[in-house]
Amino acid sequence: MRAFYVGVVFAYLAVLVGVGIMFSRRVRTQEDFAVAGRRLTVPVLVLTLIATWIGSGSLFGGAGLAYRSGITQLYGAAGAWIGIVLLVFIAPRVRRFAQFTVPDILEARYNSAARVLATMVTVIAYTTIVSYQFRGGGKVLNLVAGIEPMTGMMLTAAFVITYTALAGMLSVAHTDVVNGSILCVGILVALVVMVVMLGGPGGVAERVPAHMFSLTAPGAVGLKGGLELFFPTLFLILGEANMYQKFFSSKSAGGARRAVVWWILGIVVVETGIALLAITGRAMYPGIDSESVIPYVTVHGVSPVIGGLLLAAMVAVIVSTADSFLLTPSTNIVRDIYKRFVNPGADDRTMLRMSRAVVVMLGLVAFAQVGFFPSILSAAYAAYTMYGAGITPALLAAFFWRRATTPGGVASISSGMAVTLAWKVWENRIGALPYGFDAQFPAIATSVLTLIVVSLLTRPDEKWKPFAAAAVVQSDAGAR
Repeated sequence: MRAFYVGVVFAYLAVLVGVGIMFSRRVRTQEDFAVAGRRLTVPVLVLTLIATWIGSGSLFGGAGLAYRSGITQLYGAAGAWIGIVLLVFIAPRVRRFAQFTVPDILEARYNSAARVLATMVTVIAYTTIVSYQFRGGGKVLNLVAGIEPMTGMMLTAAFVITYTALAGMLSVAHTDVVNGSILCVGILVALVVMVVMLGGPGGVAERVPAHMFSLTAPGAVGLKGGLELFFPTLFLILGEANMYQKFFSSKSAGGARRAVVWWILGIVVVETGIALLAITGRAMYPGIDSESVIPYVTVHGVSPVIGGLLLAAMVAVIVSTADSFLLTPSTNIVRDIYKRFVNPGADDRTMLRMSRAVVVMLGLVAFAQVGFFPSILSAAYAAYTMYGAGITPALLAAFFWRRATTPGGVASISSGMAVTLAWKVWENRIGALPYGFDAQFPAIATSVLTLIVVSLLTRPDEKWKPFAAAAVVQSDAGAR
């Protein structure tokens, strides 16, 4: 049976490589590589948003938390759901602004220092996210093929780096049509089959502790723990550069808005399905490594056909999330550092060549981080906090608060990043949370308060005007 699963993995990866090679022939400019030539349709945009958001953080970190604590794992998922609802109003403005990266936006609203700081935050946070996709790939290959975890991580990293460098956003977005579809079907089919095998929902409930389906019972995450899951996810997705880069890739502002509406439905269904599948996995297999519950169920809990489908789903989302989070910081470095400050006259061919080289470089940086955090969940929330506190307040203020000033925006980005780093260093050195709080509360609070106070104490400027224009609904072109 192991040979069957190994065959599924490598056959699926071979298909992805073929698609990547096909689309690499269509890449002529850096715009093609970074934002797919701004021609993604609504269905493609929806499925690539789903496949990008659901990665190792959900399949391993989130599923592991659901296995241990139950349905309260969805506190974190709910942060994303509410954030996506707010993105319905943000996405059209972003698309009308028609840039390439979030640092593009921040320089236009603040200054070049904001661009550089935002690029630094993005590189640190996103290479961390890529690193735990590599860890997830190593877990999958270890369980289904018996490959030693480090070797599995190396193979995952090699594939992701090569695949992303081939065609950038063109290959990422179009293969995500398949990846997103397989993910949704695989999770839901496996959940239904396992619940039936255990005698229905009542059979599952009989085999797990009572707190697994309660938000308040002893053993559940609790209010404080729930807020620690909720806010990093909310602030990450509100400013998430991957999603903004995909909005820039849409054919129109109206298409970006419609895609976000459908994205909400897809994310709610899939993340709830993952949590319930993890709880059902605990009912069937108590005592296993919690973060490995989804791949364990794949190999041991369902038929080979369904297991193969679920395995393809896991491979799909790991690859999709890793390449998307690798593509975004590489675009930041090439556009926001290299072209902006090093070689302003770089032509499209030079930019494309640099983009591919930086993808490889950042992939190696991500791989160097695979052993830094004790678990996938801890790595995920460290990255979420770094990005959410460092960038999101200043980014939202760019579009929604005319009184935000250049000093306020720069101070917000730098303080959010600094507090997160200081908190994590302190936590690692003393081996406990400073004052009993995780980094997200002091980091987000510092970033928001700094933005408000410094902005109110400094002189306003006219940089908000292009952003006010981006908020205007364009009757014809914007609606199509």
